[in-house]
Amino acid sequence: MTIKVIIFDFDGTVADTFDALVTISNNLAPEFGYSPVTSEEIPQIKDLTTREIIQRSGIAIYKLPFVLRKVITELNSKIHSLSPVEGIKTALFELKKQGNRLGIITSNDQENVQVFLQKNSLLDLFDFIYCGTRIFGKSRVINNFLRQANLRPEEIVYVGDETRDIEAAKKSNIKVIAVSWGFNSGNILKQQKPDFLIERPQQLIEVIQLLQNPPS
Repeated sequence: MTIKVIIFDFDGTVADTFDALVTISNNLAPEFGYSPVTSEEIPQIKDLTTREIIQRSGIAIYKLPFVLRKVITELNSKIHSLSPVEGIKTALFELKKQGNRLGIITSNDQENVQVFLQKNSLLDLFDFIYCGTRIFGKSRVINNFLRQANLRPEEIVYVGDETRDIEAAKKSNIKVIAVSWGFNSGNILKQQKPDFLIERPQQLIEVIQLLQNPPS
């Protein structure tokens, strides 16, 4: 198996945006009529799938696109103060140094992602950034990218921190590396049966090397 492209989720995988997004979502709760999350509830929330979190909040499905759009807009004002996940910068530089092609597929906004990457000297590491506003639409974006780049599913690996990332990768028939340092806990990620589950960014190097040089 020859991995040619490593696709990363942005929020929670590359950028440490968890606290900021929880704060923004809680501030918007009265406007959109869903329940805010207390600090005591966060460990429990992390053990739920994305769909279960939405169901638990009580938010009407038709409101989701409007909530997401508002969250992304609010995040724009905080993006300059956010930092990369600890250790991810070193891992990204090493992966790029090894000749890998890196990209991002996210439901965040293109401007947010570019501003963050530029501020943290990461923009030049990524060959492409694909953004979409649908919460469960990543598989479609992945498939479009595969067609445009003339790549086969076996040449791609996806790295994400949520159950919906695993779901999207499986729909697109590509390998997925789940990371436990983001929005979902390692426990719920494991239940979704990703190809790999890692706890530290440095383990990305080991997994990619294993995929590119499988034992005979």
